[in-house]
Parts: sequence; structure tokens; C-alpha cells
Amino acid sequence: MQLKQIPFPFAPPQEAKAKPFLKWAGGKGQLLPQIGQHLPTGLWEGSLTKYAEPFIGGGAVFFQIANSFNVREFFISDMNEDLVLAYRTISQQVELLIERLQTIELLYHGLNADGRRGFFYDTRDQFNQGRTLSLALAPEDETERVARLIFLNRTCFNGLYRVNSRGDFNVPHGKYRNPRICDATNLRSVSRSLQNAEIRFGDFTACRDFVDENTFVYLDPPYRPISRTANFNSYFKEAFGDEEQKRLAHFYHELGNAGAKLMLSNSDPHNENPDDSFFQDLYAGFSIHKVSASRRINSNGAKRGPITELLISNY
Repeated sequence: MQLKQIPFPFAPPQEAKAKPFLKWAGGKGQLLPQIGQHLPTGLWEGSLTKYAEPFIGGGAVFFQIANSFNVREFFISDMNEDLVLAYRTISQQVELLIERLQTIELLYHGLNADGRRGFFYDTRDQFNQGRTLSLALAPEDETERVARLIFLNRTCFNGLYRVNSRGDFNVPHGKYRNPRICDATNLRSVSRSLQNAEIRFGDFTACRDFVDENTFVYLDPPYRPISRTANFNSYFKEAFGDEEQKRLAHFYHELGNAGAKLMLSNSDPHNENPDDSFFQDLYAGFSIHKVSASRRINSNGAKRGPITELLISNY
């Protein structure tokens, strides 16, 4: 099928366009124009009326699809409990969340540097103490937990969500002068975008019953490390190793057999090893495109810079 070689269209100007409410490792904001060039034509033609994104993360692609096309049904899921809770809370209780974030923002901006630092680490401790309960909370406690998540994301170093092997959020304080903690306009836009979405906690196979021949599925799993020291899995405490990548490839084939249009993102092993054919072997027979990206997360500044990533599609 011929591809539409044009960028993502924009939302109608009379309506605020939803965008990610969290900064997320591996977010696809910088790649949206290139992803837009490789979307299936069924989105423009209207034959693809359903959209699934099993690794929702920050949701950059989801929001662009919701803003730009006549898709009527959405399915999003993730294995990060707090992320799923955030989407559910914004969908169902956005005004309560905005009220709580506005209170936090006013308090935080009124503190001096030492006070801000103490508030940040107290909030981080409270957030970590409640991590095992995030999908079984009372509504007011759900809102409080999501407010803490957004606050930490907006005020931590580099705005990066990262957890250790125990699942504790461990990013230090960011010391920003005037961080925007509550973006009420965007949160309301996000809430509108989520009204036709099923939001589920689960691994990538959770979308199986939703997907059919009218569905476009975008899969953005934790990236396979391109070197021994690289780590793209720090937003989830469980490893997503080669065996999980292989299980995902098997599921990709299954969804393709169901008639769905599929696109998958992952790292390009050829950045470090030209002989590494891991993804070429797993996805033999599918279209594999290389797109330009920027490596932004690396403790060694010399190793940040342009790289290529893979977009794998079945059309």
C-alpha cells in the first residue's frame, strides 16, 4: 500500500490540541513528523476507525492520532500502574486534579530554594510509600497520587520519570526557577481526548480482543539497548529483554493476521554494531524504515547526538 508522504495534519484551530502531560523517557515528540510520513493511508481514507497503543507512555502519537483523524474508538494500556492511573484520573476526575495541582503550584512557588527542595523530597517519599496501592485507591487518593506524579515530573532533574529495581521514583530535585506544574488547559484537552478510550493496566497482549481489520496499532515498547551501558527501560521496574522482544514480535504477527495495520518503533542496533540483525530477523518480510532521532539521555555528553531508530510496519 502506498504511503502518505506528508506530515501529521494539525487539529482544528478552534479547539486546543491535546499534548503529552508528562515528559517520558522514549517519548516520540521529536519523531512525530517522520512517523506521520509512514502512517497507513486508511487513516486519511477513513477505513481505520479504531486505534490501539499498548505501550502508551507519554502518548505523543496517541494525541496526534486523536487530534487529527476520524478515529472513533481507542485502546491504551501500559504496565506502569501510576501511568495508567494518571490517564484514568484525567479522563474521569480532571477538575479535581487541576484543583489539587493549582494548590501545589501556589505552595511550591511561594517557597525559597531550601523549602522547595524539602517539599520535593517529602513529596517523593510520600509517592514511593504509596506505590503498591496505585490501582486500588479511593477517588480522592487517586487524585492526590496523580498530582504528586505530575509535580515530581515537572520539578525533578531533566523532567525524567525513572524508577529503580524496587520501583521507587529516584530522580533528584531539578531546581527550576518557575516550573509550570498545572497546565489546566492541556489537562482538559487530554481529558476530552480520552473520553472514547478504553484505558487498561496490562501488557501488550491486553489489546488482543480490541484489535480487528479496522484498527491501526502503534507499538512503542521499551527499546532494546544498543550498547551494554544503554538503558531504555528505566520507567518500569521489570526488564524488557530479548525474550520479551521476541514475544512481542510473535504478537505483532498475530495482530497482522487479524487484518490490523501495524507500526512498531525500536532502536537500531546498527548504530553500534552493523552485524546485529536482531530486528531484521524478527521482522523479516515487513517494511523496516530507518528514521533520524537524537540520543538525549546519556551520562556521557559525547554520546548524545544523532542516531537512527526503526519504524517497522506491515503495509
